[in-house]
Amino acid sequence: MIHAYTKFQHIGIAGGGAWGTALAVAAVRAGRKVSLWVREEEVAASIAASHENTRFLPGVLLDPAITASTNKASLGDCDLVLLAAPAQNLRDVAREFSDCLAPAVPLVICAKGIELDSGALMSEVARDVLGATRPLAILTGPNFASEVARGLPSALTLASEDARLCETTAAALASTSLRPYITDDVVGAQIGGAAKNVMAIAAGIAIGRGLGENARAAIMTRGFAEMVRLAGAKGARLETLAGLSGLGDLVLTCTSLQSRNFSLGQELGEGRALAEILAARDSVAEGVASAPALVALGKQLGIELPISGAVMDVLHHGANIGETIITLMARPFRSEF
Repeated sequence: MIHAYTKFQHIGIAGGGAWGTALAVAAVRAGRKVSLWVREEEVAASIAASHENTRFLPGVLLDPAITASTNKASLGDCDLVLLAAPAQNLRDVAREFSDCLAPAVPLVICAKGIELDSGALMSEVARDVLGATRPLAILTGPNFASEVARGLPSALTLASEDARLCETTAAALASTSLRPYITDDVVGAQIGGAAKNVMAIAAGIAIGRGLGENARAAIMTRGFAEMVRLAGAKGARLETLAGLSGLGDLVLTCTSLQSRNFSLGQELGEGRALAEILAARDSVAEGVASAPALVALGKQLGIELPISGAVMDVLHHGANIGETIITLMARPFRSEF
């Protein structure tokens, strides 16, 4: 269904993690009124008292215009809501807000991943909860929350089958430091955002184990081939994967310790146990859950995903990293794509 939009003035953000907080900063910078819903009382208190999310985005001073509340009804007057929950929590968060938002209020999904239990893309999860008529878009692309919040130049992708929704949302978020691009390829945008986290774990393992930059480059390019094959089988346009939401996000997350997934992989490569790494973190590395979900989706579509499978085996089946690398290197020769 195509809806008529004029201008989004009051943006609600459901999720007070680093990304949700950074999006709140970006929206205020773009001249919008912003209401931020957070689950943690201490986060709401920190933002109210010191204008800082000391738990999830420390060191970034927030505009006093950003209000934070643990009450879902605080988003009831918004004319656009961004869902910035982790991928595996999106279903529950969408369900929580389904009753307190008017049916015509568009939702923008900001999570990157594939639901572990169902193998569904985030848009499919939202449709399952919210029905076919709720206006939906996907926000994705290569961005670290801290850099967006600090006003460093960044670009992102907005994907929806509703072109007007994309255009109006882009206009509401755009500023001199944030450049949105739009597409109607909802599937392609999501495959890139989910798969790149898994590849970042693989790249991190290679660097942590001291395998060198050649290995990282091979993982990135062969990982990109897996993304392209999976996206094509799911009906996406392959050129979408060459853009911000695919290649752009892959490059970012595979080359920086700011990436939660890359840094997790590096610690694994250095010999730390997954449980130990996760216990020391307050943030979510989406690739941990996305790896088995990605492999399951590949099997469903008849697509082979060797790097994703290797990451899954290391994370969830106790596979030895050295033996897994040898197995990957010994695979039969094949064409690049």
